[in-house]
Amino acid sequence: MDYVKPGQMLESLIAMGETKSKLSVSQKLVRSGLAGAILGCATTLAYTASVQTKMPIAGAVLFPIGFVLILLLGLELVTGSFAALPLAALKRRISVGKMVSSFAWALAGHLIGAGLYAALYTMTITKMGHDMSNPLVQAIISAAVGKTSAYIHIGADGWMLAIVKAVLCNWLVALGVIMSLSSTSTIGKITAMWMPVLLFFGQGFEHLIVNMFLLPAGLMLGANYSVADMLLWNWIPVLLGNFAGGAIGTGLLFYLAHRERTP
Repeated sequence: MDYVKPGQMLESLIAMGETKSKLSVSQKLVRSGLAGAILGCATTLAYTASVQTKMPIAGAVLFPIGFVLILLLGLELVTGSFAALPLAALKRRISVGKMVSSFAWALAGHLIGAGLYAALYTMTITKMGHDMSNPLVQAIISAAVGKTSAYIHIGADGWMLAIVKAVLCNWLVALGVIMSLSSTSTIGKITAMWMPVLLFFGQGFEHLIVNMFLLPAGLMLGANYSVADMLLWNWIPVLLGNFAGGAIGTGLLFYLAHRERTP
């Protein structure tokens, strides 16, 4: 049996946070850049499947491929680190400053990787801007508008809605990171981490790194919102919600559930 008990998973999660904080800046940028591009690619695969089958759930089933690749390759996904690094800081294995610095460099890398993939992908589906008839063009625009203009339309409630959907998202994504620690075999890790990520994508929750691909891609394709709209109505509230969902909804609660108590 290759099952790892929750107490051991907790210790591995804390150790993961400590290890990630010690990476060099170049390692953080490369690992998070690759992760941003891979997650963007998984997103376009999911939209391709949804458009071709006219069944959005088909895309949700396939999307976790990107998450699996990122974790098995040991890359950096900041939304997973939102669960690991705060626990390492709580246990005083790293400083709060080190934690914040790690988050900042990871976000920078994600933006580079996801943005570069967005540029290359929009060139591909528009045939270098000569053909906008590909149904994926409208699918991406519609999704991007739904994550910006749709929130603007309902004002402050839209901002809160983005936060709530982001909390729900990273509660599940960070749970996927923890589930990857529940097995010592590759197939066991893949099966365990697949489930919560399918749940998040299939229900349309908000993930910052996915949106770092999707919203720039929407702008490149001519969607009707601005960079300021993208930042104010999506990236900022989604960042706050993803952090709360990962650090509190998953990391802290998992710690409280399984920490060893001294007699």
